[in-house]
Amino acid sequence: MKIIKLRTENLNIGSVEVEVKFKPIKNLHLSVHPPYGKVTVSSPEFFDLEKIRVYLTTKIGWIKQEQKKISSQEREAEKLFITRESHQFLGKRYLLKIRELEKNKIVLKHSTIDLYTKQDATADARKKILYNWYRKELRFQLSILIQNYASIMNLNIPEFGIRTMKTKWGSCTTENKKLWFNIELAKKPLDCIEYIVVHEMVHLLERNHNKNFIILMDKYLPNWRTQKKILNELPL
Repeated sequence: MKIIKLRTENLNIGSVEVEVKFKPIKNLHLSVHPPYGKVTVSSPEFFDLEKIRVYLTTKIGWIKQEQKKISSQEREAEKLFITRESHQFLGKRYLLKIRELEKNKIVLKHSTIDLYTKQDATADARKKILYNWYRKELRFQLSILIQNYASIMNLNIPEFGIRTMKTKWGSCTTENKKLWFNIELAKKPLDCIEYIVVHEMVHLLERNHNKNFIILMDKYLPNWRTQKKILNELPL
């Protein structure tokens, strides 16, 4: 399969740095991404940088407003992976309990996540055990949702993967019809995970964030705006 490399440029609009990606699309798409307020623009391939610069200049007020909103959003404290530390799973708060055992495993209880590992395990080792469990559990939830919506949307069940993503909850590679999901979704409510699944699967029907994309989102998940708002307001 031939891999198409997209042209990427960087622009500075005052103190704001913007990453511009040129794609085979018809309109400009401006985004400000959590958790750091990164600014990106997807641009038609035939646009020149000066035209994009002028466009961004008219949007600088909105960009800074969005960046301020993101910077003031509640954030999770840095995790030490110790007993009685708070951790999230599918939108619910649990207390972590570290228990000694030669074999690594996670046991989910009513109010605790019991993490079994060797006595001398480091924080990084404990994190790896927890995130391997997050990955397994998230894969299970995603599989159910993707199969369900593939049937509803009359699509073949797409391949999907889970990885660490800095600026997105999910992505869709339309060339090979593969979906990617942020592992941090394992911490979020199931309704919010459903919203991301539908969003990325709709991209298999409509590549761009245009009017048709909105129509399809309304068709397949009428309350998607509410779920998007809840997800965006949860701690980063």
